[in-house]
Amino acid sequence: MKDQKTVLVVEDEVHLLYGIRDILEYEKYTVKIAGNGLEGLEVLKSDPNNPPDIIVSDIMMPHMDGFTFLEEVRKIDAWVTVPFIFLTAKDQQADRFKGGDLGADVYLTKPFAAEELLHSVKASLKRHTNIKRVQQEEMTGLKKEILKLFNHEFRTPMSLVVGYSDMLSGYKDNLLSEEDVMDFLKGVSSGANRLRRLVENFIQLLEIQEGDAADIYLARRRPVAEIDAILRDAKRGVTIQDDKTVEITFDIQDELPLFVADVQLLTISLRELMDNAVKFSEDGGTVEVTVTEKDDHIVFAVRDYGRGIASHEFEKIWEELYQINREHFEDQGSGCGLAIVDGAIKIHGGTRSVESDGDGTGSTFTVRIPVTPPDNPDSYAAIDNIASIMSR
Repeated sequence: MKDQKTVLVVEDEVHLLYGIRDILEYEKYTVKIAGNGLEGLEVLKSDPNNPPDIIVSDIMMPHMDGFTFLEEVRKIDAWVTVPFIFLTAKDQQADRFKGGDLGADVYLTKPFAAEELLHSVKASLKRHTNIKRVQQEEMTGLKKEILKLFNHEFRTPMSLVVGYSDMLSGYKDNLLSEEDVMDFLKGVSSGANRLRRLVENFIQLLEIQEGDAADIYLARRRPVAEIDAILRDAKRGVTIQDDKTVEITFDIQDELPLFVADVQLLTISLRELMDNAVKFSEDGGTVEVTVTEKDDHIVFAVRDYGRGIASHEFEKIWEELYQINREHFEDQGSGCGLAIVDGAIKIHGGTRSVESDGDGTGSTFTVRIPVTPPDNPDSYAAIDNIASIMSR
């Protein structure tokens, strides 16, 4: 075996313990042994940074049984991914469920043949090797995307800030006019705002992924009526390049019902949808934002007439750091905007979707937010009461 694997065998029956050891060593595995769960932990702790490649353990043992042993193993980060095979004298479904909940991979019922043991060990090792390979490939891809992002999205605005700041140094020598100074300050401001937006989006995405945004939503959500004000605030945050003109229009259905939302999180989501639509619109184009009520949901639709999206990209675009053919189009943006929308709308108990007929046909992004939160349907009565009071 080119890559010799290490197996920890934990078994209180001495003859079976040595028998399993001999079988595995014959197949060129390195074998460590222990007579119960406590001894197994001591073996692991003797070299905590180099755990075995797989653990084979009995369930019924003195001092510490297999279930408790597995629980203790899974408490250590370095040991969490070690595959685990249970040996049991009784094939009981309850034991299988308990072991599965704790993270056991395979059950072998005694007595078992040597071939069955070897097959289980090899299959578990192969499965975990494949999982690690996929995880490493995903991590490598993520690192590449982050490097691309830092290389372009952070370097460009930083260059604006540093470059224009350097040029402003000529002002003290009377080499610059006031008009030049204002232009350079505008460049510094543009670069600084772009950097701030990148950092804020990364923080917002992290809050969504870590669950903090969901907790904040529960604290900040309230009945909302001022949809027009929310859309205006979102529009003010949209970035439009100096050499580009894009009109954003609003069409809001009359007499929309009150609905429950975190206004700040909703505003950020709509800003990102508008910003995305503007970015992919041609100079002189239009972005149309409509708000309607349908099936007890408030429906926001953002329509652009730009590049369009192929159908096979409809789900990928909601992933963090993802941009369609980034190398070819070199679009501005971190690839966080739609991921923020995806997370924020799900926190509201809503859904999101995109429609496009493909190249050159534009796109329509739609988000739907329930009038009342799914986790608190009784709040409808309170909202209805508020609406009645407001209408007096």
